[in-house]
Amino acid sequence: MSALHLRHWPGAEERPALALHCMMGNAGYWKPIAADLRHRVRIAAPDLPGHGQSPDWAGGPPDYHTFVTRAAAALIDRPLDLIGHSMGATVALRIAVAAPEAVRSLTLIEPVLFAAAPEVMNDALLDDVAARLAAGADAEAAQVFLGVWGGLDWQSQTPAGQARLTRQIHLVQASNEALRQDSANILREGGLEAIDAPVLIVMGAESPPVIPAIADALAARLPDVGRARVPGAGHMLPITHPRQVAELIGLNLDRA
Repeated sequence: MSALHLRHWPGAEERPALALHCMMGNAGYWKPIAADLRHRVRIAAPDLPGHGQSPDWAGGPPDYHTFVTRAAAALIDRPLDLIGHSMGATVALRIAVAAPEAVRSLTLIEPVLFAAAPEVMNDALLDDVAARLAAGADAEAAQVFLGVWGGLDWQSQTPAGQARLTRQIHLVQASNEALRQDSANILREGGLEAIDAPVLIVMGAESPPVIPAIADALAARLPDVGRARVPGAGHMLPITHPRQVAELIGLNLDRA
């Protein structure tokens, strides 16, 4: 397995944390959050395969979500605070279910485990993306997806940025079995219930409606869970509202 590019920021050396970014992003957006929390934890964050400065994913097997999970888990050598956003949150949750002893606290920001709460509008969106990819309209597929989940203006992106996002939309498609059908069996009986670390689910108040439905489904099964909603924020709140997100992560750190 190719090593991921790992970013480090100064912090409390005795308390490591690992942060996992969203699909089509990179680990650099954790920098202001790491700075705000530097007196409490030392955050490291990898660029996921096919993102940032990490190598591309060569294709399966294993599937993309499994590949990412194995690569992220390989970075954990002692119990730590685990933070994830969007797809990264589902990887963090998968690690916590598989190895609850490795997690000191778990912060899930906008977890997109769609299998937990299937929703008609989101299913239609992802089916539309799949159809456009099947027709070879990759850039259109990326625009449609990011129009709901990206919070960015496609036309404001550079040609290189548009090309990168067009490549990465295939990774979204490659994650569908894990996120929509739970091929990773994250939701297996007794799995969520075995997480004894404090969990915080963070949402944007203006996020797609599937997000609070997922939060409800997960919270109903987690033994020690809190929920928080950031006013005025959408799905990309670690980028748009880093200070509020850092404050909420800090509350969960205190619970551990």
